Amino acid sequence: MIGSLAPSPRSERVVRLISQVGLGLGTLAITLLGLLLITFLISRVVPIDPVLSIVGERATEAQIAAIREKLGLDLPLWQQFFIYVTDAIQGDLGTSIKTGAPVASEIARYFPATLELATLGTIFGTLVGVPAGVLAATRPGSIADQIVRVVGLMGYSMPVFWLGLIGLLVFYGQLDWVAGPGRLDPTYDMKMEFTLTSYTGMILVDSALNGAWDVFANAVSHIILPAGLLGYVSMAYISRMTRSFMMNELGQEYITTARVKGMPEWRVIWVHAMKNVLVPLITVIALSYAYLLEGSVLTETIFAWPGLGSYITDALFSSDMPAVLGGTVVVGVVFVTLNMLSDIIYRLVDPRART
Repeated sequence: MIGSLAPSPRSERVVRLISQVGLGLGTLAITLLGLLLITFLISRVVPIDPVLSIVGERATEAQIAAIREKLGLDLPLWQQFFIYVTDAIQGDLGTSIKTGAPVASEIARYFPATLELATLGTIFGTLVGVPAGVLAATRPGSIADQIVRVVGLMGYSMPVFWLGLIGLLVFYGQLDWVAGPGRLDPTYDMKMEFTLTSYTGMILVDSALNGAWDVFANAVSHIILPAGLLGYVSMAYISRMTRSFMMNELGQEYITTARVKGMPEWRVIWVHAMKNVLVPLITVIALSYAYLLEGSVLTETIFAWPGLGSYITDALFSSDMPAVLGGTVVVGVVFVTLNMLSDIIYRLVDPRART
């Protein structure tokens, strides 16, 4: 009778899964609330008066008071924060002072360009950086190891804006191998805007879905240089971390045991060692992706790429604080989301993390 009342292993797993999901969602909610609190406080301490940005310095006291009341700036600080959080949860990030349009709709228009650029850069950095790091780790001190380390060091040391300018000068100005700044040539840009259907806002995806391969080819010629530049920066970081993780694993006893048993070297490296390297490597790739999504401001500026980085930069120069803070919130949400996804992925990859 007592044994029948004991919980079954399956029910214990379900309870554990529910508790882990609840804990994860609670942590996510607290993190996002903290992010909103920080951005709210920043908006209140910066020496920029949003009311004067709207009405101008020659406005009367009555006009200033009316706008301040309309924006809710006359309310207590805690009430302003509550309204700010409520609006953000509903997707309302405020109204741009510069354009008068909702910030959320403007970010939705600019973000796909950054997403497209950063995704290609991360794919390139991962496909090249992981094998390069493994090659360097399996041949420490060799010529291949030295090349990987030097190439990675250059990616860390050289300023991104300098690499971008040199890339434009050589591959666009001198060799004419790639197209210039922007996402499309003007002719194809008009075709994309007035003729083709936009599904995602990413030109490569939308042109392929529309079967407009001439637009697709032109978009590739524009994106290959900035994506390659970001991919190089990402590759430098990923290859260095992969080398470090792999060298640590190759010195473990289970690797020596596998080699003594006569297991093929490729299996020792790519199956046994990589299985343990993959867990921290997922976090590294996710953080690199998040960095490219929010840290490509200089790259977007040099290549006239109409992405989120350029949007935030232009808003900052225009003292458009709702746009700056809205972009900051989106960047923070991207970081938190990618961290959460990486945590979920390595829990699926590594059974030990589930317990």
